[in-house]
Amino acid sequence: MSISIRKALITAAGPSQRRLPLQALTDRNGESKAALAIILDEMLSAGIEQVGLIVSPADRAAYESVLAAYVKSLVFIEQATPGGYGHAVYCGREFVGGEKFLLQVSDHLYVSNQEKSCTRQLLDVAEAEGCAVSAVQATHESQLRFFGTVAGSLRAGRPGLYQIDNVIEKPTPTVAEQQCVVPGLRSGHYLCFFGMHVLTPTVFTLLAEDKAALAPEAKLGLSPALARLATRESYLAAELAGRRSDLEAQFGVLRAQIALGLNGSARTEVLALLAEELAVDASKTAVRR
Repeated sequence: MSISIRKALITAAGPSQRRLPLQALTDRNGESKAALAIILDEMLSAGIEQVGLIVSPADRAAYESVLAAYVKSLVFIEQATPGGYGHAVYCGREFVGGEKFLLQVSDHLYVSNQEKSCTRQLLDVAEAEGCAVSAVQATHESQLRFFGTVAGSLRAGRPGLYQIDNVIEKPTPTVAEQQCVVPGLRSGHYLCFFGMHVLTPTVFTLLAEDKAALAPEAKLGLSPALARLATRESYLAAELAGRRSDLEAQFGVLRAQIALGLNGSARTEVLALLAEELAVDASKTAVRR
């Protein structure tokens, strides 16, 4: 019997992302709200009941103010020191308890290509398969420096679903070519993390082992624990019908806003606006020539 996934963690304490999730955007319905509020809306609509938000103590008041409307569903978890992404996830172990949980980053927005949100798509796969599942996206080798990358094989008769054999954090193209080739992908493309996972409590045991062996001042990553998770239990990767927008990337907020607009109720107006701006730009180019 499949078990519904009720809890989620969102990491928002990284030095480069601490205030970015508070960036105001216009959602699919034309409402202005923080990027993190858009993420929370998608999670709650997908059936998540409680969300643990991992923040820096210095930012907690700002997040509490902006996210006051979510007080019944939101638990704040402080990461006292910036000990790495794996450490941020580890801070949520008591909140999660012994349940499977959804994990997302706070500086990515997701736009689905179908009626189901990306979050609901991933939860459906994880609940049906009864195991850990990471969302992935075929990514060109020029972008490998930004993402964890998986090695694995396609599940027979299951398009878009892969058995994970290994996880390598931000491999070079040479390492990826040697260790991360997945049959069926275009040349020069690899399966990279989408920023969205369903994980089992086993990951906290693995993080604790890594934490105990960590050198002083070293950061605790998540990818090494996920690589070992693949050797301990069934761990899958799923391609979702959608795309990610990394808010931290150059023009990332702009790209996210355009994607939300084109996917929302004001699509026609957004297309008209883009056409108008392109026409103005073309006119300026013609004048300069």
